[in-house]
Amino acid sequence: MSSANQARKDAIRDNVLRPSRNVPYPSKDGKPIYTSEFFGESVFGLAQISKALPKPAYAQFLRKMRGGQALDKSTADAIAHAVRIWAMDKGATHFTHWFQPQTGTTAEKHDAFLTLKTTHGQAGLEEVKAIDAFSGTQLLQAEPDASSFPSGGMRTTFEARGYTVWDTTSPMFVQHGPHKTTVLYIPSIFISYNGDALDEKTVLLRSTEQVAKAALAVLSLLEPVPQGMPPQTNVVYTTLGTEQEYFLVDRALYVLRPDLKITGRTLVGALPAKHQQMEDHYFGHIPSRVLATMSEAELELYKLGVPIKTRHNEVAPQQFELAPIFEETSLAVDHNLLTMDILSKIAHRNNLKVLFHEKPFKGVNGSGKHCNWSLSTGSGDNLLDPTIKPETNYRFLLFLLATLDAVQRHGGLLRAGIASASNEHRLGANEAPPAIISAFLGEHLTEVLDSIEQSRPVKNFSVPDMRTIKLGGTALDVMVSTLPDISRDLTDRNRTSPFAFTGNKFEFRAVGSKQSPSFPMTLLNAAVASSLQDIAEALRKAAGDKGFPSDADKLKVIRQYIASTKSVRFEGDNYSDDWKKEAAKRGLLNITNCPDAFDQIVEEKNSTMLCKLGIFSKTELASRHYILMERYSKDLLLEANTLRTMLAQQILPAAFEYRAALASSCAQQQAIKLSAGPELKTLNLTTPLVESLQDWIDKLDEAIHQVHLAGHDPSKEARASAKYLLPAMDGARVVADELEVIIADKYFPLPKMSEILWF
Repeated sequence: MSSANQARKDAIRDNVLRPSRNVPYPSKDGKPIYTSEFFGESVFGLAQISKALPKPAYAQFLRKMRGGQALDKSTADAIAHAVRIWAMDKGATHFTHWFQPQTGTTAEKHDAFLTLKTTHGQAGLEEVKAIDAFSGTQLLQAEPDASSFPSGGMRTTFEARGYTVWDTTSPMFVQHGPHKTTVLYIPSIFISYNGDALDEKTVLLRSTEQVAKAALAVLSLLEPVPQGMPPQTNVVYTTLGTEQEYFLVDRALYVLRPDLKITGRTLVGALPAKHQQMEDHYFGHIPSRVLATMSEAELELYKLGVPIKTRHNEVAPQQFELAPIFEETSLAVDHNLLTMDILSKIAHRNNLKVLFHEKPFKGVNGSGKHCNWSLSTGSGDNLLDPTIKPETNYRFLLFLLATLDAVQRHGGLLRAGIASASNEHRLGANEAPPAIISAFLGEHLTEVLDSIEQSRPVKNFSVPDMRTIKLGGTALDVMVSTLPDISRDLTDRNRTSPFAFTGNKFEFRAVGSKQSPSFPMTLLNAAVASSLQDIAEALRKAAGDKGFPSDADKLKVIRQYIASTKSVRFEGDNYSDDWKKEAAKRGLLNITNCPDAFDQIVEEKNSTMLCKLGIFSKTELASRHYILMERYSKDLLLEANTLRTMLAQQILPAAFEYRAALASSCAQQQAIKLSAGPELKTLNLTTPLVESLQDWIDKLDEAIHQVHLAGHDPSKEARASAKYLLPAMDGARVVADELEVIIADKYFPLPKMSEILWF
């Protein structure tokens, strides 16, 4: 048995024998306390700031949060002093500005509260004293090196200066580390020396401001107030709930897979006999080791103010999901990134590895990050709530149609927002939304829009076996007398739709599990803001000299947008070939590869809209296009080089060793005049596959060479990667997986999918 195979066997054995961690649940006087009692205990939020500041200073801080006033030095110093004392009382020794560079993850640089104070005594003697200090200036701004982060050409190596700036809308928090160390985290944006956005958060904050302004403009026309009186609604914000899917695998097996470690997915691996075909994993019993990891992660997240709500098994073996309560979008993004980080740390402590890659295992379902998006007023009124009679709720209809119009006009841009080398394995498959961006409304809302367009009554949706109507839904009679009435929604769900209306929100299902929600939400916010601006202008035009539109004016605009957004609405199977043909007739884009999707960012219609709203500058847009193309080619080159190494150094040597054993067995049996037919048959199966795999290694080398021939032009490299690397990797994998099935287990050097996916 080879040393690699022995390591594989040891990992499997240790997986069974390893003791589980014991993490006590928070308690008081020996009794467990309610989650609500320790929720947010590691967060320095508004409640803590209000206690630390005088009322006038706190009022000024609130105005700063709302963008109405700059934060003066004395207020910043007061907050800095208060948060330092609070954090140090919790064991903090360092602070960090926590930001979101364009790497798909977060970044941090830790600075100690410790500083030295030098005083001069008599005779000029110096006394050096250690003190703890944290100023308002340090709170507001820091300076990490900006030259080594992706900038798309906006920064060069010798232009290193960049700034992180405290995002006052997101609360500070502490995280505990090894050896009882604790760090204060300050959520921040990241900009260049010239003020260009080098991160994902700055543009997200810009987009939320723009969609809020546009929404308020529409509401001001729908909610007329007497002159001199304040508007009925003066705050609108977007809300987001991110359903996070992920895999958990044994860490000892993970470290024996170079492809998983380097690329996040298996580049070779035959499908096991049992995978997800029995459909028994979905919502099944959560394995105890996994539940221990989930619950420990939830304890940490609750302390950090992350409102995790649900957890369950997903469709594929070792695939799981958690989902939070809806929050303001920027905060929800922060919390999602924090969730991914905490899950990774807790999994590590439990000798597991969390995989966020969209498709870590070929042949079983991949993972997504379903982004549930809506608009809310400051009083908590959901602007996408259809209420009992949506046909007469003109406000709802206008905001619904604005969202549909955004998808209609900028579907290509939304497609760009979810494009990546990893998510490309999901899109267009029968497990995830397709590459055509369309919207699903459901039978009831479709009927509402059709009836308004055709000026006829809405069809009655009640049917004979429905007993009552409740809150816009119907009650099902399941013929079991002991059961209560069951409330049924008016609309079913369409899991094949990339952008589905699900009751009072839109679910953007196409977002990848590994990516930050920032960029796709930025683009969605921007597109909706642009459409709301156009709807506001249409309402003003319809109102004419009246100042405010009448119901007839509103209906006129509603009918106009119902007609213009019809082509983007689709209620059927988004996976079907018939839909591809129908979508082409409707003029909808079917973007099947990442480079073409990335081009949508700089396409004139989209770039003009983004720049006009002030969400991106032309330079920032060009840089993002550059970064996305560059990352795509780097990802594929990394995969291709990793696969080539694995084939040449692990799969082929295992095949050679097995062939040698077969040949030796054949020779020995023939020497004593026994039939070697079974061995020869297996040898004859193995030999052409080995020869084919050697050929595919040569093809991989040539494909890698073709990408390098593209020079240092990210766009050309990305297209060459898609053209040459993807088919070469796919072809090599097919042969390697056939060999895996034939090679005797004791010769195979890598943990197999059957071992990784079931522990």
